[in-house]
Amino acid sequence: MAAKSLGVALITGASQGIGKAIALRLAKDGFRIALNDIPKKEQQLKALSREIEHHSGMDTYVAPADVTIESEVEQMVDQSTKALGGLDVMIANAGIFPEAKMVIDYPIESWKKTFAVNVEGVFFCYKYAARQMIAQGRGGRIVGASSIAGKRSAAQFSAYSASKFAVRGLTQSLALELGQHGITVNAYAPGLINSPMSAIFQGQHEEVLATLGLNRPVNYKFGEPEDIASLVSYLASKEAHYITGQTISPNGGIIFD
Repeated sequence: MAAKSLGVALITGASQGIGKAIALRLAKDGFRIALNDIPKKEQQLKALSREIEHHSGMDTYVAPADVTIESEVEQMVDQSTKALGGLDVMIANAGIFPEAKMVIDYPIESWKKTFAVNVEGVFFCYKYAARQMIAQGRGGRIVGASSIAGKRSAAQFSAYSASKFAVRGLTQSLALELGQHGITVNAYAPGLINSPMSAIFQGQHEEVLATLGLNRPVNYKFGEPEDIASLVSYLASKEAHYITGQTISPNGGIIFD
């Protein structure tokens, strides 16, 4: 028998890293979980589904889709809603970290791909989650993935940084639009986290901080995906009803707002 549920949470980019940690945490909190990633990662999603159902006792639904394709996102939300009984939390986590290049040398193909995943993917998730939550009439929580690069840029990070700044603006606008429906919209802006996306930085703490012009806290170390999941857990909770339009940055003190 499934455990008592707090509602339904859909997490994109859930096959690994921060997305996986968020899915595990929200399941532990008591949400039924819809798991998304690109179709070629379906087996990883199925393995995570089994892990969640075994350890947390929560129902899950695997919903492979490419978040850059609007029709697939619409279908993902619709099918997840039907399978699990609604949608209360949308975590638009899917994102990519593109190559680092000077603006004068930046290939337009890489720029477009970065915005397709990091901005349009978040936009589509926000759009269809908002429609579903408004129709349900029971409020909800929408949370997107920004980055410290969405608060302070650095040389050769133009595409990634611009995409993550865009998530902040989108989050603020939607928060104003959805407040009347009892729906909050926030984002998280992680610092340097031990995840597949940041693998190129592993073992280079001091060098990375110096190169990017970041603060250098005493005893600084990279964070873990679970550090981000704990913040998302709160933003997804009923207690977070008074927080909206914010982009919160768990980063170990390497930048300050």
